[in-house]
Amino acid sequence: MSIDRMINAMAGLFILLSLGLGVEASPIFHSEYWLWFTAFVGANLLQSSFTGFCPAAMIFKKLGAKPGVAFD
Repeated sequence: MSIDRMINAMAGLFILLSLGLGVEASPIFHSEYWLWFTAFVGANLLQSSFTGFCPAAMIFKKLGAKPGVAFD
């Protein structure tokens, strides 16, 4: 799995989990403050699309993940 796909998977998991924890209608609701984490992940995805800087990509690269195109 390429770094790009790993980032997409991690961001999707974090967003879905934080929505589940932050929305009162969810069976796993904990606190509405989890929605701030959702906003952080979204903002980080947005800024990385403009700047190319992504901390998660750096971590995955150090862990030995292979670079590649997101949908190769």
